[in-house]
Amino acid sequence: MREIVTPAEMAAIDAEAPEPVSELVERAGWATARVALQWLEGDVYGKRVAVLAGKGNNGADGRSAARHLERRGAVCRVFDVPGASDTTSFEPVDVAPYDLILDACFGTGLRGRFESRSLPIEVGDTPVLAVDIPSGVNGLTGAAQGLPLRAVATVTFAALKPGLLLEPGRSLAGDITVADIGLDCSRARIWQLEESDLSGWPRRSGTDHKWGHAVAVVGGSPGMTGAAALSSIAAFRAGAGYVVQARPAPLTDGPSTPIEAVAVSMINEWHRVVEQVDRCSAVVVGPGLGVDGPQMLSELHQLLAMIESPVVFDAGALRPDLLDAVRGSSVADERFPVLTPHDGEFERLTGRAPGPDRIDDVRRAAAELAAVILLKGPTTVVAHPDGRALLSTAGDQRLATAGTGDVLAGIIGAGLALGLDPFLAAGLGAELHGRAAARGLAVGLTAGDLPELVADLLSSLEPPATR
Repeated sequence: MREIVTPAEMAAIDAEAPEPVSELVERAGWATARVALQWLEGDVYGKRVAVLAGKGNNGADGRSAARHLERRGAVCRVFDVPGASDTTSFEPVDVAPYDLILDACFGTGLRGRFESRSLPIEVGDTPVLAVDIPSGVNGLTGAAQGLPLRAVATVTFAALKPGLLLEPGRSLAGDITVADIGLDCSRARIWQLEESDLSGWPRRSGTDHKWGHAVAVVGGSPGMTGAAALSSIAAFRAGAGYVVQARPAPLTDGPSTPIEAVAVSMINEWHRVVEQVDRCSAVVVGPGLGVDGPQMLSELHQLLAMIESPVVFDAGALRPDLLDAVRGSSVADERFPVLTPHDGEFERLTGRAPGPDRIDDVRRAAAELAAVILLKGPTTVVAHPDGRALLSTAGDQRLATAGTGDVLAGIIGAGLALGLDPFLAAGLGAELHGRAAARGLAVGLTAGDLPELVADLLSSLEPPATR
């Protein structure tokens, strides 16, 4: 996991540093120069570099980088850029081609707007290396404040900033390098997940019984049985040994797929439903679930109230009244339920849509609802009620298709059944989901393709170390 700190937290870390600002600037400048040398490639003697430098520390970092590059033979020209409140427009004073542009106009402390059209040079197709964050990108939310420069790469210092991982900042930042300049970020409460973290996904042992890591999937109403099937096969592929489908309909209303899952009807086999679900180590509620009528709602409340295993709430189960049914058994011993909303479902749960600061919104909602919340999106945000948060940037547009959320719910259910705590099950589940999709077809990937890709990815990883 990589540490993430907000701009305010970074300012406090800077202020607490024992080194003077001048020393930190020199470290940041050398770190920037090292990345610039990689982009300039080979012999840098005579290569032309334009440095767009603002008035603050970000500009000082850029000027320091220019000095380091000049010592290695590069030809650097520094252009002073006025403050964000200055609306002066420049006629480009130098249109000769450059090999690289360093964007050191404004860092995460930008107030106001930045207009890249008002720069003293023409950027054109010249590659841009951003210093700390692309100028004009909000360091907290990733929002564009004006018209930022698009960078091919960004070198940021000490830790990642949220704005580098949230859109559109994520797309504007290019390849990100985190440079260690000696600052202590160990108190970070937000982390970015990496593929290496998936080595912590539990594996079944040679002595395991199929019921040892069983998952119940409650869902699959008439016309929506496919959603429950996707969750079930995903749970199997992610490590579950047994899957029960508790369906709010007669079993004749749709096939029980995968064939390995055991289907029971909440309409005709209530006592068997209770018996089967009670034996499971985790429960996924909601895939393909239609809560129609008071009788179905009452049965769901009864079932949830007796569940002692950790629960994932997805899709049709993302309702405050259903969440209330498990609070007594789950919250008391910190086995918090996991909620997996998209933006619309988040608004239904909390009464407000996610705002620009998605991380803070999810953290507040997790505390209010006493649940681990996974907010889906281009960057997935997972928050614990205590304020910790995980970000996964592994997914891409391939996951924007029907049924992928059902697969994610099944993966998280398997993680819970394998013994992960809810926070890690949700975070690692999101990372596994996204990394698996990246192994699939670039065009035409369907949710049904994902479970096998999940199993393939897990099979390629080194198993967790045993004690």
